[in-house]
Amino acid sequence: MTRFAIDAPVALRLAQDGATLGAEHQLVGPGSLRSDLLSLLYGQVRSGELEERAALELLDRSASLTMRLLADRVSRRVAWRIATELGLPDTHLAEYVAVATLQADVLVTDGSELTRAAGPYVRATGWTELATVLA
Repeated sequence: MTRFAIDAPVALRLAQDGATLGAEHQLVGPGSLRSDLLSLLYGQVRSGELEERAALELLDRSASLTMRLLADRVSRRVAWRIATELGLPDTHLAEYVAVATLQADVLVTDGSELTRAAGPYVRATGWTELATVLA
């Protein structure tokens, strides 16, 4: 089984594509992922990139993604440590890295900041690798 930690833009892309993973794979993310996705979609509506109706539909579709979201004591503590070690201004990116470190084989993101933050802790890859295993 391959466990993929994903960020909000990747979750959005999964919802947009209607993609699903086979039973031999699992998606994980921090507890904040759904809120991050909500903010991402809201921002796209506010900027005119997306119609509100379409954004709300994507939000509903994303809710059907089967993924394990973590916000337990251990992942929060690891996020704190990672943010401290990297000198980050907050723990947002560190939460994704912590979950990937604790529960995933790879972190899937196309975000350069998150990729850099993950570097010392977990392998990060882009959408292409995840797309190869989608059903």
